[in-house]
Amino acid sequence: MGVYQITNTVNGKVLISTSPNLKNRWLTLCLQLDMGRHANSELQKDWNELGEENFTYEVIEEQEVAEDTDIRWELRQMEKAWLEKLQPYGERGYNKLPRD
Repeated sequence: MGVYQITNTVNGKVLISTSPNLKNRWLTLCLQLDMGRHANSELQKDWNELGEENFTYEVIEEQEVAEDTDIRWELRQMEKAWLEKLQPYGERGYNKLPRD
């Protein structure tokens, strides 16, 4: 499990997200984006205009899953820390500002 970053290499915008299965996540994301079905409309628009070759996928934090791990809670905490650090909002990224 861990945190990944998708980077638009044309404009530098990033999407920060998490997955309990990082190994297959990029394949799933590419499939969603190729089919025009990704939940993030801004990312989808740029993908449609620029193509897969202008995006990179990078795992930025990874953790082994222990038997007693609350995966959803752990992933939320990891994502929250990276969102705070990178601030991928507006012109800098595809993430939506968190609601307080």
